Amino acid sequence: MAGVTDRPFRQLCRDYGAAMAVSEMVIADPSFWKTQKSKHRLDHTGEHNPISVQIAGAEPEMLATAAKLNQDMGAQIIDINMGCPAKKVCNKAAGSALMKDEALVASILECVVAAVDIPVTLKIRTGWDLENRNALAIARIAEQSGIQALAIHGRTRHCAYRGDAEYETIANVKQHINIPVLANGDITTPEKAAYVLNQTKADGLLIGRAAQGRPWIFDDINYYLEHGHNRPDRSQTEIKNILLNHLSQLHEFYGDIMGVRIARKHVAWYMKTQNNHQEFRKVFNKIESTKNQFKIINDYFKQNTNQEEEAA
Repeated sequence: MAGVTDRPFRQLCRDYGAAMAVSEMVIADPSFWKTQKSKHRLDHTGEHNPISVQIAGAEPEMLATAAKLNQDMGAQIIDINMGCPAKKVCNKAAGSALMKDEALVASILECVVAAVDIPVTLKIRTGWDLENRNALAIARIAEQSGIQALAIHGRTRHCAYRGDAEYETIANVKQHINIPVLANGDITTPEKAAYVLNQTKADGLLIGRAAQGRPWIFDDINYYLEHGHNRPDRSQTEIKNILLNHLSQLHEFYGDIMGVRIARKHVAWYMKTQNNHQEFRKVFNKIESTKNQFKIINDYFKQNTNQEEEAA
């Protein structure tokens, strides 16, 4: 997820049980890689293996070049994005817009697979719109082209993130192809994870938005799948420590100025389940220094813990 799954976030998710974390989407045109934003997206220093880099574009040769360059920079898996529903991506005939042109999909997949010596994976949606669910056709093209694993989000491009994800299409694809299939969409709890695995018979799950502010969801799901019940809730102290560690990593990665700004959205996600989170966010978003960001979080959790103890 562009703007979310940066290196600090990926590392945190891996620390809390994610088997793999895919990079932010990188545009295939290397001429754009000189920006500060792209440099951060291409930075995998010290990252847990396997390093999976997601590329997006619509020109087979350019995507192949991008895949090769990322392999040379340390990527161990190349993931092709044909699932993003964002207008600015689809308007350039990239992301999920590509699902309308199956011949182009085949050309892209064949070119990228041939360009690198590492596995290539693919992320798609169930189709373009509700009347055109062609995930199975794309899946068969992917398998024939040498794609090593396929992730499917249970909505069409037209649906974006509206309504509920459906899993029947994913289950149907899983029945008809032999490469691993990963299910994605609305997997927000350990119970839902178990349900989706059972419904789709998928080989694994992809978690996206549900990990925002809850990077420990992977650990919770792993625990539930192993034991059949939920693990005890995390204490306020543990949540505070995870948040402060994430904040520290963001500041180290981006520097004081960018770190302060980028931290705002991540902290807002963590605080959504806390008391008075809207008031906290208003104050937090006005803070311009690293030191004061740490202080207000420490003060909040100290006050919250004291109130809980008094109530008990």
